Amino acid sequence: MEWLDIVDENGNPTGETVERSYAHRHGIRHRTAHVWIFRRQNGYTEILLQKRSDIKDSFPGCYDISSAGHIPAGVDYIPSALRELYEELGLTATEDQLQFCGVKRVSADDCFHGIPYHDRQVTQIYMLWYTPEMGAFRLQEEEVSEVRWMDFEKCINGVRENSFRHCIDLPELETLASHLTASYGS
Repeated sequence: MEWLDIVDENGNPTGETVERSYAHRHGIRHRTAHVWIFRRQNGYTEILLQKRSDIKDSFPGCYDISSAGHIPAGVDYIPSALRELYEELGLTATEDQLQFCGVKRVSADDCFHGIPYHDRQVTQIYMLWYTPEMGAFRLQEEEVSEVRWMDFEKCINGVRENSFRHCIDLPELETLASHLTASYGS
């Protein structure tokens, strides 16, 4: 069982906790961290996408954020983001390698595997530049079925045109594009 902090609209814990599946069944606000991994390859900026396992409770088999996860009760965003990187992808990174890109509030309703799904999140978004020193990818099979590098501009266009199966939020990609341009001019 995975326990999450119930949070206010700013992501501050209220002192109460909730079990993850209950939070999604009843639309209770909780925290998540998103880490988007980038690299420069042949003069282009590429983004790493993970393909969600077919057994995931939401968006099974869809391409998604490089690494993301719920923040366990009593844990903060960055330690959780670093843990997810290691658990899902086998990558070791440090806090100073994560570049904060903003906060996103999610309010979404759907149905997966015949079960209603009401997601209410306060998410912190980070960028991470991949280096070989982080290690080779080792995928957590119950979470990730594969990873793929994609040209960042092609990814944005593919999400905009819905030309591949994904659960990627276009405004979040646009935030990353703005951050890349402001920070690196690329």
